[in-house]
Amino acid sequence: MEEAKAGCGADLRNIKLLIAYDGTDFCGWQRQSSHSECVRVLCSHNTHVGRTVQGVIEKALEKMHKMPVNLTGCGRTDSGVHASGQIANFYTNIKSIDPARFTPALNALLPKDVRILEASLAHSRFHARFDAVMRTYRYYFILRPPLPHESRYCLQLYRYPQIELLNSYGRLLLGERDCTIFAGAGDKSKSRSRYITRARFFVEREYLVFEISANAFMLNMVRSVAGTLLFYEEKNTPVQELQGIIAGGQRSLAGPTLPPQGLFLWKVEY
Repeated sequence: MEEAKAGCGADLRNIKLLIAYDGTDFCGWQRQSSHSECVRVLCSHNTHVGRTVQGVIEKALEKMHKMPVNLTGCGRTDSGVHASGQIANFYTNIKSIDPARFTPALNALLPKDVRILEASLAHSRFHARFDAVMRTYRYYFILRPPLPHESRYCLQLYRYPQIELLNSYGRLLLGERDCTIFAGAGDKSKSRSRYITRARFFVEREYLVFEISANAFMLNMVRSVAGTLLFYEEKNTPVQELQGIIAGGQRSLAGPTLPPQGLFLWKVEY
């Protein structure tokens, strides 16, 4: 039983999950201790103090297994950030059900703001975080006052931005880049170099969407990138000038870190 808790063992099956969640009432993905910074600060306004996506899924897994089960996610999402394509894995000693049946079994035990979209058998050494090669986020903006049901899932812009200029900015980020300027204050990454393959703005129905893909992201990075590009676009800053600002890595020159409600972990590639 202890092996299932630790997440290894020849007699265990490795189950891969595709997960979607509404992050509004969660203090992010990662399980939190009562003394964590997230609990003390980020969730101080929230009645669901310390509630995390990893935590509620692990609670459901514990009910199924009658013992603690560790769930490993592909990455951490900030407090309030949503997901349509989070990937996670866990080891199970339950051999009596088909792996796909973990989908309805877990959903029956989970709150309505978390859904397992798919469960499948993974290679015994598959690791949701370390095996991921690309992560994609999408940030949704709306150019009119959002309707009540939209307010959780998009951020209102009070002007129509210059999409062509924004995409010129986005191209500055492509490739291997020092992303120090976009690192959140609490980021503990050993390296702030990231490989970015996509950073673009496009219109989708009523929304302006910012999509960014990279091998990994730092704390608050996507929210900082989007805020910085929009900040300098509003000032009509020349592309070459912004290139120099980004290369300089001075955090004080970054734009605002945007609120989380319009941001989604969209998909993860392996």
